[in-house]
Amino acid sequence: MTGGFENPGTTRTAALPSVLSRVAALADRLGVPHAEVFDTGRLSAACGVPESVVKALLSGRPAGQPDVQARFVQRLDLLRRTRLKPNGRRYTQQEIADGAGMSRQQAGALINGDRRPTMEHCDALQRFFRVHAGFLTAEDPEALADALRRTEQELLQQLADRERQAAEAADDPLERLLQDHGVRGIAWRAAQLPTDQHRDKVAEWLDMLLESVKRPES
Repeated sequence: MTGGFENPGTTRTAALPSVLSRVAALADRLGVPHAEVFDTGRLSAACGVPESVVKALLSGRPAGQPDVQARFVQRLDLLRRTRLKPNGRRYTQQEIADGAGMSRQQAGALINGDRRPTMEHCDALQRFFRVHAGFLTAEDPEALADALRRTEQELLQQLADRERQAAEAADDPLERLLQDHGVRGIAWRAAQLPTDQHRDKVAEWLDMLLESVKRPES
């Protein structure tokens, strides 16, 4: 395996306030209580960030574990407590080692924080526990932002379903036109992009496409 996993040292906190604002607005529009979408226990389990840190970050306070190895140990411990076997028991160190393709000694050293993880260690353990790439190492604010983006996608889908059902019930010609031409689908996909810069790029591409297919003046 290669050398120790290196922390790039780039703190990506700017995304969190933006996604927080979008999720809150969607929840208000759908009538979903903020206590439900911002449930700290659920978010902690989803992103691996300790619940106390989730609470602080949601309140706008600086928080989080700056050391990548300490974050790794925290999140691996959470996975062992929350991602259980079908019989409800925790995976043993030997089962984790076998599933991740490493020795029991390696697994034990990683679990106990006695060995610095490599990218290969992280990838293997994330595959074993079936969590997304970066779960074990992303900085706390970015990990929380990723979890909230998944909440945002769920809320966007709920909103799209509700609007479609309302249009069908009202037999709204404008809504039928939007659906027939895929406008809602384009808007929904664009809304899932992580930053305003990404969404602006989509608008630029659409403008270019429209310009390229414009019919010549008769």
